Amino acid sequence: MTTDSGHACREPDLDLELVHAATRVAETACHGELHTVAAAARTRDGRIVTGVNAFHFTGGPCAELVVIGAAVAQGVRELTAMVAVADRGRGVIPPCGRCRQVLLDYYPELTVIINTGGWLRCVPVRELLPEAYVWADQV
Repeated sequence: MTTDSGHACREPDLDLELVHAATRVAETACHGELHTVAAAARTRDGRIVTGVNAFHFTGGPCAELVVIGAAVAQGVRELTAMVAVADRGRGVIPPCGRCRQVLLDYYPELTVIINTGGWLRCVPVRELLPEAYVWADQV
């Protein structure tokens, strides 16, 4: 896996560690249609928190949202980077629109790892959601 020079990852080796962590969870925990995406996030102090989506026809949470809840449950308040990886070897995928808004609201300085044409890039979450709604206290 390679990083694109257009958006330099802050710590490329550590960011690839995130990709590997999410990939391991996707390979080991995502089976069938209920759990198809894994996510991993780096905490401010360098730890990695992982999670998987919980699909349900009523609208279960995406893997990124599960990671946010898991991080808070572990006492983590700050995440610096996040990546989502799909099951069945589909690789790094971008967050959906709902997750982009939630990530921006919770962590406006977050870096998200995405796959663009086979190249991994680190992108500020603000760039993933142009013209986003911004809460008054975020201005």
